[in-house]
Amino acid sequence: MVEPVGNHYVVARPVYSEKLFDEEHEKLHRYHKTFWDHLKLYFRCSPERVKKIALGLFPVASWLPAYHFKEWILSDIVSGINTGLVSVLQGLAFALLVNVPPGYGLYAAFFSVLVYFIFGTSRHISVGPFPVLSLMVGGAVVRLVPDDFTVNGTLVNISKIDEERVIVAASVTFLAGILQLLMGILQFGFVVIYLSQSLISGFTTAAAIHVVISQLKFMFQLTVPGFNKPFGIIYTLESVFSQITKTNIADLVTSLIVLLIVFVVKELNDRYKAKLPTPIPIELLVTVLAALISYFAKFEEKFNVAVVGKLEEGFQAPVAPDISVFQRCIGDSISIAIVGFAVGFSVAKVYSIKHDYPLDGNQELIAFGLGNIVGGSFKGFASSTSLSRSGVQESTGGKTQIAGIISAVIVLIVIVAIGFLLEPLQKSVLASLALGNLKGMLMQFKEIGILWKKDKYDCAIWVVTFLAALFLGLDIGLAAAVAFQLLTVVIRSQIPSCTVLANVGRSDIYKNRKDYTDIYEPEGVKIFRCSSPIFFANVEFFKEKLITAVGFNPLRVLRKRNKALRKIRKMLKKGELEVTSKGFICMANHTPESDEELDNNRIEELDQPTDLTDLPIHIDWSTDLPPTISVPRVDIHSIVLDFSAVSFLDVSAMRVLQKILKEFVRIDIDIYIVGTHEGFLDKLERSAFFDEEIKPSMFFLTIHDAVLHILLKKDIASSPKLKLTEEKGSNNHCIISTSRGLRSREHKVGLLVPAAALHSLWEM
Repeated sequence: MVEPVGNHYVVARPVYSEKLFDEEHEKLHRYHKTFWDHLKLYFRCSPERVKKIALGLFPVASWLPAYHFKEWILSDIVSGINTGLVSVLQGLAFALLVNVPPGYGLYAAFFSVLVYFIFGTSRHISVGPFPVLSLMVGGAVVRLVPDDFTVNGTLVNISKIDEERVIVAASVTFLAGILQLLMGILQFGFVVIYLSQSLISGFTTAAAIHVVISQLKFMFQLTVPGFNKPFGIIYTLESVFSQITKTNIADLVTSLIVLLIVFVVKELNDRYKAKLPTPIPIELLVTVLAALISYFAKFEEKFNVAVVGKLEEGFQAPVAPDISVFQRCIGDSISIAIVGFAVGFSVAKVYSIKHDYPLDGNQELIAFGLGNIVGGSFKGFASSTSLSRSGVQESTGGKTQIAGIISAVIVLIVIVAIGFLLEPLQKSVLASLALGNLKGMLMQFKEIGILWKKDKYDCAIWVVTFLAALFLGLDIGLAAAVAFQLLTVVIRSQIPSCTVLANVGRSDIYKNRKDYTDIYEPEGVKIFRCSSPIFFANVEFFKEKLITAVGFNPLRVLRKRNKALRKIRKMLKKGELEVTSKGFICMANHTPESDEELDNNRIEELDQPTDLTDLPIHIDWSTDLPPTISVPRVDIHSIVLDFSAVSFLDVSAMRVLQKILKEFVRIDIDIYIVGTHEGFLDKLERSAFFDEEIKPSMFFLTIHDAVLHILLKKDIASSPKLKLTEEKGSNNHCIISTSRGLRSREHKVGLLVPAAALHSLWEM
């Protein structure tokens, strides 16, 4: 019964143990599905299920028929044109990161969009090249086809090296696509949960630094070999600065001017985005202007600048991947598959939350996988999504992936018709455009301070991920970062938060005793909370914390008591002790004996319960013992273990927990376990956890139930005022008032307790 009184409440109910609660309240029998039940359900076939699977596999069939043509088509066209122009430029720029001719970036920007239109579930992301993935593919490309690539001991010319690199990039992309497709089919979309936001942020920031370093050779126009190995970034910087005197000044000046213009205009776009009808297409304007100036000023002839060069018109025939590349790049492909999906899904999730529509992680894997398979077949490289490009598509009014199709049409026009107009464009301009899109990732350095204030572990994950990816390389760095992140989870669970609780405000609320002044701790009672699962890795830590909380080791106390009993029996037998009404009296001087002599090679007997049946007097261990006998004093009689945050207990932990509970019980300390979740007791029973010493009756619903039970039990045992009255079927009712502490109603537990008696316990 709950009685609301203003902003307080009064609850009247019995004091419940788990056993009593189950006896009074009938539980429903629930059938838990087995593995075979789930398997049958998964492979069940019906018209509705076939339709659901078909619509899930081809999401376009669900949203395209419901497309609001009149309201959305104009917005999608405008958005598609803007996004397409950005895609063209980013495709050309990010191809430099892959170390392939710029034209192949257009293939990556085209095919992935077409596939995602059919299979993707996000309406707003723009699929295509992403700088981090491009750099990861480029690392594999440079490792397999270095600048000094030889065939049969003979150096190969530049055009042949480019052909080999294109095949390697396409093969790595194809394999990454297969892995993504398999993960999607096998429902491995959950893998993204192992990449936390802190890890992704630190990883992409390190990748942005790699992008900056990799583009220096185009900005300075230097011949810098690729170093795809641990600490490769240091070797790259060493190579750049050792050749700094060979810098092409025209390329450097052009790069700096373009970079400055792009940064300034992008800052204006961000600052005045609410007032601008559409962001200023600075990449397009700079590209057109730079190409015109380079063409009419004949930069290539006069200043020997590096230009894009001839872009092949149309598409090349699809090629089969090189199987030998698969064997040498499986690690790279796994990293690319996971990072590509994690980044793409993270960006898609932002827009799905903003516009309130569902995402399917497994279907996203299938969409990205098929996109990379098709793109790799046509000599493209790995694609995902770019936050900047997706931002353009969404901010310019894009409603659906129709905008994506329009952007693909723009890329198609460049591929088949007007690509030749970009031939005089300097590569240093493309490098600057690539760097201009890194502002968001480079600004993630600010997160270090924020994470430090919020969570030290997340801050450590960010820093370790950044340093690992920066110095060990993106592939090894990602693996190291995931390992470190999982290690932090182990550390957090292996060193759980354990606290001693006390009653706050004389109510039913129990908090950390160190945090409040108005606390009440029942005499002789310790309330101990563990805020973590207990398993093989942390059970010893739990045991140490519990022993520290109670102030003594129960096994040591038990052994001391059994040793004391041996001494007492021996002294009684020799007549050195006499039993009186006041206790023991020493009749003669007793020669102390060493513990080793008393043990007499029977140490295991000291761990057994104390046996007092053969003694002529009951020994109270808290009173004075014979002068020659010393036993640690124990000032508590009950321990309450709050397991409300213990989600599971493994077999190793059960054994240790059972052992330590028995040690406490054997020194006459009552143990109560509260707040266990559903099925906890059933699991303990199946594991043969209970016996004559450890019983199910020690489990209570809440801390307050256990405390009330302890207080009542001790008061009945010690107070002559309490009258024992057997009443069949009666209940133990209390009224808990959050404002005035505990009051008793005519208290019934098979006992009749005067109202003032229980209340007086709270005035102690």
